[in-house]
Amino acid sequence: VQLQASGGGLVQAGGSLTLSCAASGTISSISVMGWYRQAPGTQRELVASISKAGSTDYANFVEGRFTISRDNAKNTLEMNSLKPEDTGVYYCVTWAPWGMDWGQGTQVTVSS
Repeated sequence: VQLQASGGGLVQAGGSLTLSCAASGTISSISVMGWYRQAPGTQRELVASISKAGSTDYANFVEGRFTISRDNAKNTLEMNSLKPEDTGVYYCVTWAPWGMDWGQGTQVTVSS
């Protein structure tokens, strides 16, 4: 599976960004799609995920500010009320029988 992410950028605190991810290849085997993020000097952490059936899961730090949605092999992550601590590289990921696939990452920078 190949993943193409887009939508990162620079935004002021309190602003919004929407990330998009499109999967190609053996998309019929994708069960879950989601997003990880990594801030400088930290480990990657799961942000949100959505199953093929539409069940969603969010990290505690999301606190209702983000919404993940999915349309077959595409998903979007709508991020509102962004905080400076949301700054990092966001990676689109998928889960399939063979394991995880990662996109190239898109930078999100939230200024205070």
